[in-house]
Amino acid sequence: MDSATELVYAFKYRDNRSRDKFMEIEMSQSIHQATRRGVMAAGLGLVAAAATPFAQPAQASKKQSSKGKDTMSSSTITTKDGTQIFYKDWGTGQPIVFHHGWPLSSDDWDAQMIFFLNQGYRVIAHDRRGHGRSSQTATGNEMDTYAADVAALAEHLDLKGAIHVGHSTGGGEVARYVAQYGGHGRVSKAVLIGAVPPIMVKSDKNPGGLPLEVFDGFRAALAANRAQFFRDIPAGPFYGFNRPGAAVSQGVIDNWWRQGMMGGTKAHYDCIKAFSETDFTEDLKKIEVPTLVMHGDDDQIVPIADSALLSVKLLKNGTLKVYKGLPHGMATTHADVINADLLAFIKA
Repeated sequence: MDSATELVYAFKYRDNRSRDKFMEIEMSQSIHQATRRGVMAAGLGLVAAAATPFAQPAQASKKQSSKGKDTMSSSTITTKDGTQIFYKDWGTGQPIVFHHGWPLSSDDWDAQMIFFLNQGYRVIAHDRRGHGRSSQTATGNEMDTYAADVAALAEHLDLKGAIHVGHSTGGGEVARYVAQYGGHGRVSKAVLIGAVPPIMVKSDKNPGGLPLEVFDGFRAALAANRAQFFRDIPAGPFYGFNRPGAAVSQGVIDNWWRQGMMGGTKAHYDCIKAFSETDFTEDLKKIEVPTLVMHGDDDQIVPIADSALLSVKLLKNGTLKVYKGLPHGMATTHADVINADLLAFIKA
């Protein structure tokens, strides 16, 4: 049994000793967090009295207005098949569009949205169909329709010269969208973070991929107990919290679970096939805009050898940046590092 298959089995058949240990860690963290909350509550009076921008809304409003930061909205568009796609649209500068991973939502980009808003950019993120606050769809849960939904949003918002940034499944969505709809000045640059292209599943053409049984295991675990499965993934390999000495954040785990449970089970089930079996080889070859490929070399969800290292070779104008020891969810666990490198690429 290879490591990837063992990972899925571990999710489904975790022994009682491991589960008890996990609960012990959670209880310890809860006690620690409760103590911290007590200290924080005692200091709230001092914080409220401090002369910060948040304590001076009128002054902050004037400063934000000059940079367009006060132009913030969230809404939905309705696609041709009647699906409602939820999106956030903040700011007024050059647009950056963020594409989230499975089974999350636009909320997964909080650290990037606020950072780039404060840098003077217009930041946009949507909930993919079947995910988050968008319609819980029975059909269209595949890459062609995902890309068409993005195209409809870009047209609705009249986006020009946008930078499209995709994580994991969202990276596949970016590749398909840019290849098919990125012309006519719509897209200026693209970024793939821990992204699934070229293709994840193992085949004769892709001998280094993950066996289909791995993804069958994902589907079985989701169908059997989605709520527990969506605890096990972020508590383990997604953020590297299963590594010795990892700085585990219960808040990050809970937020992953919250986002996942907002979406539809059927759409999430279908999306496993979409992110694992879609071949993006031809999409990558068609992309002409500068593209940054960012990947952690300790990514346990999308192993780097069969993704980023292959993708950059297929891109006409691609740049690879490897992050030593960083996990799949590095845009959250190491947001300061990722944001700085994104900004440098966008400004270059």
